[in-house]
Amino acid sequence: MTQWLWVLLACAAVYATKLLGYLVPGSWLEHPLVGRLSTLMTVALLASLVAMNTASGDGGVVLDARVGALLAAAVALLLRAPFLVVVIAGAGAAAGLRALGIG
Repeated sequence: MTQWLWVLLACAAVYATKLLGYLVPGSWLEHPLVGRLSTLMTVALLASLVAMNTASGDGGVVLDARVGALLAAAVALLLRAPFLVVVIAGAGAAAGLRALGIG
């Protein structure tokens, strides 16, 4: 199969899933467990995306400037810095580490 066929199949699957969501009874969605699970799944998905984008490389785990950028951003978050400061701290840490030849 070509790549475009896979993209179209994925689009159709996502659209079908969205349409099936309208068939779910409202009483199911009002259950407290559904709200709790959706919150936990959102956090887990975000954490896995951050981990994969930080430490993934050519066929394995790579520890480079991205890890330092993540740590600098985490420290800025712990200090309750505004989001823009968190982004600038991460970018500055990555730039500094790469200038030093790390990553």
